[in-house]
Amino acid sequence: MKKVLITGTNRGIGMETALAFGRAAHQVFATMRNLENGAELMRYSEQESLPISIYQLDVDSDESVAQCIQEIASDHGPIDVLVNNAGFGQPGSVEEAPIAEFKAQMETNYFGALRCIKAVLPTMRKNKSGCIINISSISGKIACTPMGPYSASKFALEAITEALAQEVKPFNIRVSVVEPGIIDTEAAVRCSLMINSLYPQVRRFARLFAEALKTPTPASLVANKILEIAESGTWQLKHPVGPDAVPFINWRASMTDEQWVDWNAQEDTDWYDAVEATFGMNCRPEKLEKEK
Repeated sequence: MKKVLITGTNRGIGMETALAFGRAAHQVFATMRNLENGAELMRYSEQESLPISIYQLDVDSDESVAQCIQEIASDHGPIDVLVNNAGFGQPGSVEEAPIAEFKAQMETNYFGALRCIKAVLPTMRKNKSGCIINISSISGKIACTPMGPYSASKFALEAITEALAQEVKPFNIRVSVVEPGIIDTEAAVRCSLMINSLYPQVRRFARLFAEALKTPTPASLVANKILEIAESGTWQLKHPVGPDAVPFINWRASMTDEQWVDWNAQEDTDWYDAVEATFGMNCRPEKLEKEK
């Protein structure tokens, strides 16, 4: 049995990950910013008699992170596995998204993970044992408008994960990053509802998400991969997850940077035609569909 701390467990991938570890008989410390949002997780935990405890932790706060992790370590001993899942994405064009939105996403998605890493690392290094799993996204590999603010934070998370893995391998600490594709979560649904923008890419991206969610990939698929990484002892650094993750990554890798820019800068009709030709997805709005 491992002692596992997971951030952002009130819904989606975080909650499914807490349940997956609990069902595998690991001792889970499920953390979230607001404890009142933990009712659903607690209900599942009580119904199934899972070893899950819920703690308040705000990854945006140095004090909250330090206090929570110190409390867990004092009561239960050192943490064996840290899963940095807490994060959010608010799509928007570079021009239209306020600076505060860029800062907020970087604060949670990047600095939040970094705070938790720095809090558990001294003990893991001393014990020469531990596993750190950071939850990124294919948006941490592919910069696609209008996910610029989110991609920037996930690119940063990928970079620090790669650097960290080099530093701590001599201390027998495993580091991995998980890169989900489009997953059936509240965040993905929000992306599918974007319409108001000066830039057509925002509406087109919403249509792409809406079409992808017609055949949804459950958050439990990502949770199971995270559990597998923790239990398997793998030293593999990067783990794409979901049926579209590797195809999207390979598709981007097949283009030069200039081709990628041109592909996303096409006129609406050309872009929808290209999506259908490339992925077999008809993302056209009703008006364009009739015209076709």
